[in-house]
Amino acid sequence: MTQYAFFKGEFVPIEEAKVSIMTHAFNYGTGCFEGIRGYWNQEEEQLYVFRLVEHYQRLQRSSRIIFIDLPYSAEELSDLTVNLLRMNQHRSDTYVRPLAYKATEGIGVRLHDLEDDFAIFSVPLGRYLEKEEGASVSVSSWRRVDDNAIPARAKITGAYINSALCKTEAVLNGFDEAIVLTQDGHVSEGSAENLFIVRSGKLVTPPGTDNILEGITRATIMQLAREEMGLEVEERKIDRTELYIAEEAFFCGTGVQVAAIVDVDRRRVGSGKIGPVVSRLRDIYFDVVRGKVEKYKGWCTPVYDR
Repeated sequence: MTQYAFFKGEFVPIEEAKVSIMTHAFNYGTGCFEGIRGYWNQEEEQLYVFRLVEHYQRLQRSSRIIFIDLPYSAEELSDLTVNLLRMNQHRSDTYVRPLAYKATEGIGVRLHDLEDDFAIFSVPLGRYLEKEEGASVSVSSWRRVDDNAIPARAKITGAYINSALCKTEAVLNGFDEAIVLTQDGHVSEGSAENLFIVRSGKLVTPPGTDNILEGITRATIMQLAREEMGLEVEERKIDRTELYIAEEAFFCGTGVQVAAIVDVDRRRVGSGKIGPVVSRLRDIYFDVVRGKVEKYKGWCTPVYDR
C-alpha cells in the first residue's frame, strides 16, 4: 500500500501530493524521472533497493540536460527514498518513482526562468512484462527519438510519448512489446527497455550513441555476463535482420528486469524458447538484486534496520 509521498520538500499523505492542471510539466512534459526497484528478501525479511545512488546520479544528469536544479545530492536523495519506503512499510517487491519537474503554473514553452520541484512516490510492483520467459515482439514503425531532437539518454517525461506509441502499436497488433530502430535503421532498444542479442556466443548490445537510455540494469547485465559467465560483451550497431538470426535475445531494465524474446516479427529466435544464456543471467540477476550474492551486496541498500 502507498500511504506517503515526498512532495514539495516534505513527507505527506499520498492523497495530498497533487499538482495543479496549470503546472508547466503537466502541460509541456518538462520533467525527468527515474525508475528504481526495491526487492523483498523473504529469508532476511529485508527490502533491498538496487543501485540506488547510481539511479539518482543519472537523475542528476537528466536534470542538467533540461535545466532543472536539484537541491539534493545523490546520497541525500537516497536517504529520502529509504525513509519513504520505511514509512510506506513495503513488504514486497516495490517500484520507486522520483520526479524532478518544472513546477511553475503558467503558459509558455521553455526551460529557463521556471520553478523546479521534486517528488517521490512508491508502489508495490511485480512484473512489468507478463511474459518475461518468452515475449513476442515486433519492430515498430515508429523510430526512436534522436539525441539532437529529444535526447534519449535523459529520462524526460515528455519523451515517453515515443515509447507509448511504440508499445501500443505492438500490443494492438498482437505482440507483447516493440523493438525500435534509430533514424538510420539500426536497432536502438525496446519501447522502454534496453536490448541484447546473443550471436556466436557473444552478448551484443547497441552503443549509447544509438539513442538508447544508458541503462543501469544494462550495465549490471554486462558486468555479470563478463564476471559470472565469462561471456564476451560487445557494444556495436545491430542490423534489423540480426534480430531474426540471433541465437537468443532479451530485454533488460529496471521495470522489465530480464525478459527473454522468443520471436521477432513472427520469426522464431533460436529455439523459440528462453535460451541458456538468458536463463542463467536471469537467475544470477535475481539473486543479486535480492542481496543474496555477497560479492555484489554493495549494490543493494537495505531499508529496514536489523
